[in-house]
Amino acid sequence: MPPRWPRQPDRSDPAYRRLDDRMTFATHVALFAAINSGLWFFRVLAEKSAELSTPGGVPGTPWVTGIWALILIAHAVFVFASANYSDAISSTSQAGTGFGSTTKQKSLSKSSKS
Repeated sequence: MPPRWPRQPDRSDPAYRRLDDRMTFATHVALFAAINSGLWFFRVLAEKSAELSTPGGVPGTPWVTGIWALILIAHAVFVFASANYSDAISSTSQAGTGFGSTTKQKSLSKSSKS
């Protein structure tokens, strides 16, 4: 069962951003495992079925796995160690308007349309 969010999802909410980043990382791990297991399966299958026991399948399988593993480790470091989930993002998104909060502007524009 997928995770349920108890309130309206908002990217400026730190808890929602943390959950979203972790779910994206889990998807990345699942794709890494599925695709690489398939690549290695066909590589080993081609090796075992060849008469000369030469590597078969995708020729760059070790390189694909190694580079992707490094990218996956970098993604993990970002998500679990260096990502900043503070409220600073929500306060900077309104910075520079100079005319008050955007909620006041939205309520004024709605009332003027009515």
